[in-house]
Amino acid sequence: MQEITIIEKWLTNYLSLGAQGAWLVVVFGIIFLTLVFAYFAKTFFNRLEVQLKKTKNHWDDILLNAVRRPVIFMIWLLGGSLAVFAGSIVVSDIGSASNNILETMMGPVRKVGFILLIAWFFIRFIRLAEIKLADPEGITTSLDATTVNAFGKLLRLSIIITVSLVVLQSLGFSVSGVLAFGGIGGIAVGFAAKDLLANFFGGLMIYMDRPFKVGDWIRSPDKNIEGVVEDIGWRLTRIRTFDKRPLYVPNATFTNISVENPSRMSNRRIYETVGVRYCDIDTLALILEDVRTMLAEHEAIDHRQTLMVNFNKMAESSLEFFVYTFTKTTNWERFHQIKEDVLFKVAKIIEQHDAQVAFPTSTVQLEVEDMQALADQVALK
Repeated sequence: MQEITIIEKWLTNYLSLGAQGAWLVVVFGIIFLTLVFAYFAKTFFNRLEVQLKKTKNHWDDILLNAVRRPVIFMIWLLGGSLAVFAGSIVVSDIGSASNNILETMMGPVRKVGFILLIAWFFIRFIRLAEIKLADPEGITTSLDATTVNAFGKLLRLSIIITVSLVVLQSLGFSVSGVLAFGGIGGIAVGFAAKDLLANFFGGLMIYMDRPFKVGDWIRSPDKNIEGVVEDIGWRLTRIRTFDKRPLYVPNATFTNISVENPSRMSNRRIYETVGVRYCDIDTLALILEDVRTMLAEHEAIDHRQTLMVNFNKMAESSLEFFVYTFTKTTNWERFHQIKEDVLFKVAKIIEQHDAQVAFPTSTVQLEVEDMQALADQVALK
């Protein structure tokens, strides 16, 4: 900063501008140079972005977008601090106390500003990398979106805590004292916010065990919970129910209940019971054999899984057999289309054997005398 003092003295002595005039020239020059540097930095980043877009590497794009704005703000911070220092020299002519205050404040403010800008760069880099890793068309990775989101949150939280401690240290606070106070305060907060901590650790267990992820359809036999997971936060998990209502579930709930994840099923099951009339018992074996053949030849049925078609029960009004098989698809809509096709083909096979699907009926047996009496009553009427 001594160079600024020399420049102001030179302007005062050789150009006869006076102290305030020289200060104005210096401050204007600093602001002008700051504008020039900011303009050239912006132009450089824009041209570099055009070149980097020609490559297939996503990491250079992430690095450029993360560093662009912090660098521009760093130029303005440096220029602003130089301008304030130049002003402090003029202020020193008015009173030494004011000069000392400006000089005392400028150092920590500049230092804290640089620390915050570096932290901003890392947070932006993590956030942009998280978006690219979660994007199917972005960076190829074996991690799912839920895991990427969890790592991103942990890294950002770590940076925020570290930067806070560094800033406190830069401002003259004792970090060891802050940590000791935080340990004592943490115990008190832990007792007061045990539910909040339970939800936090519940969310951590979800990220570690991964019983489900964003986009999965889940349901619980213990609670009235069913829908598609939209977001997994540190306190709440947002689920969109099938009637399109948002359901917010505290993460601690998932540590105490069973969760079923139908999205991870390997197949969908068709399990239906069909009944034919008692008078069709002679053709039932042929019907069952044709149904087995139809399922074995069906292109949408997974033949590696269990396939059963068996006479199961003599019910009150029908001879019941069951169809037990699995589809290749797990898509809910496609599954019902396949199931509909299978049931229509079963009905067609029953019809081809001159049989009929049974429905509840009752048979009334009358003796000859009773039938004659009933006929006489009808004749009298």
